[in-house]
Amino acid sequence: MKPRQALVAFALAAAFGAAQAQVKWDLPTAYPATNYHTENIQQFANDVDKATGGKLKITIHANGSLFKAPEIKRAVQSGQAPIGEILWVNFLHEDQLFGIDGVPFLATSFPEAEKLWKASRKAIDERLAKQGTRVLFSVPWPPQGIYSKRPLASVADMKGLKWRAYSPQTARIGELVGATPVTIQAAEVPQALATGAMDSMISSGATGYDSKIFEHVKNFYDTQAWLPKNGVIVNAQGFNALDKSTQDAVLKAAAEAETRGWKISQEKTGWYVEQLRKNGMNVAPPSPELKTGMSKIGEQMLNEWLQKAGPDAKAVIDAYRKM
Repeated sequence: MKPRQALVAFALAAAFGAAQAQVKWDLPTAYPATNYHTENIQQFANDVDKATGGKLKITIHANGSLFKAPEIKRAVQSGQAPIGEILWVNFLHEDQLFGIDGVPFLATSFPEAEKLWKASRKAIDERLAKQGTRVLFSVPWPPQGIYSKRPLASVADMKGLKWRAYSPQTARIGELVGATPVTIQAAEVPQALATGAMDSMISSGATGYDSKIFEHVKNFYDTQAWLPKNGVIVNAQGFNALDKSTQDAVLKAAAEAETRGWKISQEKTGWYVEQLRKNGMNVAPPSPELKTGMSKIGEQMLNEWLQKAGPDAKAVIDAYRKM
């Protein structure tokens, strides 16, 4: 073993602990402790603690306090964090399949989003394996809608907006509608709104509510463009270092977290939109002109995505459409 490899192995052993000793994992996430994704992950951690009799302790670090959203995946791959929550679409630049659930108007409902996850999970797992990680579970956000300080009757009205981009695909939408994309992660939205760095975005009711966007923005158009997902991934070497009973406990708790998370997301979708309305926002479906314009953008982006992603991505889309 080369010296550098020995150092990496030693660092991982220190982070993950011996199989029979108590193991402590830090789990970074980019979202507030009160967000349902984070609450669901906390329940997952509690379930693992209980099932293993305290043998595996997972500590949640919410709201980007340990690593910022774009840094978490690399941290898990390198062993800096044994486990972490990521937003798949943030990593489209690594592999187009990571952005499959961010293609506008491909999957616009919870049943469609679930089919898309089933169709794509194996291919995503294979890519993660090559990077030394594996997915434990994945949970969707509510459908995406457009927030804007100015009223929007058509795509033309979006020209010149300061458009929050949290992924390559949301940045591309901004470009196509003539807005100015500004990269802003979820934890930074309140400050960006207060300083005028952004005046619009496409995101879920959950993010709008968490960031109190209604204090700055008054229009929400419920376009239901897509349902992006977060994924909890684990360093494969660290997972493999656990004893079999602990591994089984983690996988069981993960399966339960995925089922629970999808249910909570669906239940809370209407609640979030109602909170926006109660806090003074104008909540409305998109006008026919805006809907048609956004649908055309979705078609263009799907074609662009397929050209970049290649044959295996097309196979995933074909499998999804046959479900």
